[in-house]
Amino acid sequence: MMQAKFVKHTLTFKHPSGTSRGILTTKDSWFLILTDHGKRGIGECSILRGLSHDDRPDFEDTLKEFCVQINRGQPLMDLTQWPAIKIGYETALLSLKASNPYELFPSLFSQGKKAIPINGLVWMGSFDFMKEQIDSLLARDFDCIKIKIGAIDFDEELRLISQLRSRYDENTITIRVDANGAFAPEDALSKLKQLSAFQIHSIEQPIAINQWELMSSLCQKSPIPIALDEELIGVFDAETQSKLLSQIQPQYIIFKPSLLGGFSNTQRWIDLAQQHNIDWWITSALESNIGLNAIAQWTYTQNSILPQGLGTGSLFINNIDSPLVINKGCLWNDNSIPWKEIF
Repeated sequence: MMQAKFVKHTLTFKHPSGTSRGILTTKDSWFLILTDHGKRGIGECSILRGLSHDDRPDFEDTLKEFCVQINRGQPLMDLTQWPAIKIGYETALLSLKASNPYELFPSLFSQGKKAIPINGLVWMGSFDFMKEQIDSLLARDFDCIKIKIGAIDFDEELRLISQLRSRYDENTITIRVDANGAFAPEDALSKLKQLSAFQIHSIEQPIAINQWELMSSLCQKSPIPIALDEELIGVFDAETQSKLLSQIQPQYIIFKPSLLGGFSNTQRWIDLAQQHNIDWWITSALESNIGLNAIAQWTYTQNSILPQGLGTGSLFINNIDSPLVINKGCLWNDNSIPWKEIF
């Protein structure tokens, strides 16, 4: 009979990483480990404090109860409201059934023959710190850079973006920005117009969530394409999902499988986006390499041509050693590098 247990792993950032929601120094994950007839599988239950739908005081108790249900062969709880546990279980089952527990979605990517283009990520901080990050990404041949904005003075952020654009035109470097909902509704359109001078590819979540009418108006009027991100969190039923996309009509959507309830739920979002002719890309949510590996392999099978947001594995000093490497702005699976055994 299948058995389950979990191990908590707190990731530590190499450098404090800033968003408009605050500064991140650590990040909690739980590895869900399944065993059955001598085989083992692993998945990651990853939450973002203050953002994940299941960031609740009873998260670990719920995960413990879920493991007890597996171990006793009892009916399993409905995980709809627990997206992190759902993707962890979904991944662990795939890992358990696979001939290689780390190759969940066999493809040219998992075999190390093809790469996934990704954006480089610039965290908030002082002007000099953000410029230093940009210079580092350019030196590593990234041609798509995502800059988190909303923390320092907006004029300083414009100056930073202006400097980057003055060095590289839009055909050489793609610039994305992510406000994480930081713009006040009354200021948002003005700021979007100012940003548009620098040929911005897109802006993620310019205003806070649950303002569908305002967000819809911005999507119609903004000179910069808008991408929904946090807006999708906690929206689990198909009817509300379709209503959200129909009303807001964004130009892009960003999918974080760990926050949306796994691959099956994210696939439903993708299908809806395609029905509404909305383009999209997939990003990680600061998982360890266990979760990032699963998300990256699944992402490759979706055949998106846009740069994905999957470059977060190198942010931590205590990540799980893995074959995932970044080279020239792309994520590769280098199978000459072994996984660190953590079972």
